[in-house]
Amino acid sequence: MTPLLFLDVDGTLIPFGGPDPYREYGTSSHPLLPRLDPALGPRLLALGCAPVWATTWLDDANELLSPWLGLPPLPVVEWPEGGEAPAVRRGPGPHWKTRALVDRAAGRPFIWLDDEITGVDRAWVRARHPGPALLHRVDHRYGLGEGDLAAVEAWVASITGVAGV
Repeated sequence: MTPLLFLDVDGTLIPFGGPDPYREYGTSSHPLLPRLDPALGPRLLALGCAPVWATTWLDDANELLSPWLGLPPLPVVEWPEGGEAPAVRRGPGPHWKTRALVDRAAGRPFIWLDDEITGVDRAWVRARHPGPALLHRVDHRYGLGEGDLAAVEAWVASITGVAGV
């Protein structure tokens, strides 16, 4: 079964809090879009996964990011409470996205790329998700890079038996 690829945006695809000025990949009326490397689109599609927006950008991800990245419109995770992100992690529990992503995966293998994943999230998923899952934390200062993509490729190969995805 093709793994789902849950994609966060802020701090994952678009770097935040790192070296300024950020590298820019063109111009846009949206102030953050030029930080998003358009070459990531084909790389994400080449992973052999089914990409899904897992971001508070919601449908704006398809309107703004998909065309920039050369992606088709992707499914979007609808968050509880209208998609409003809590300002901070509440207590020692998992990230506010974790439960919704496990529910959305419904036992299917999945990868979650985000800059806020912790060991609490990994433990929670291991205890409650019957299928394989890779929760990969991206360094928010730089966004998704070659090392991150290599880790995803290796994981996909390990569960599908297909090398060089």
